[in-house]
Amino acid sequence: MNPIRESVLTCPHCGFAKPEIMPTDACQFYYECENCKAVLRPKAGDCCVYCSYGSVKCPPIQEQKGCCS
Repeated sequence: MNPIRESVLTCPHCGFAKPEIMPTDACQFYYECENCKAVLRPKAGDCCVYCSYGSVKCPPIQEQKGCCS
């Protein structure tokens, strides 16, 4: 199965949403909202910002490999 690479990140502070292409070879721990400039970090228990704030989980999680393994 090929993982979905595009995810829409939604800022929990201002609600701004933007489609982004997820990396397949690294986790993204930080993301700066383009609108309000808040720096997003993963929620407790999530491996990356896509798993916390994205419309699609990161590619390693989609492939059930565990993130950043």
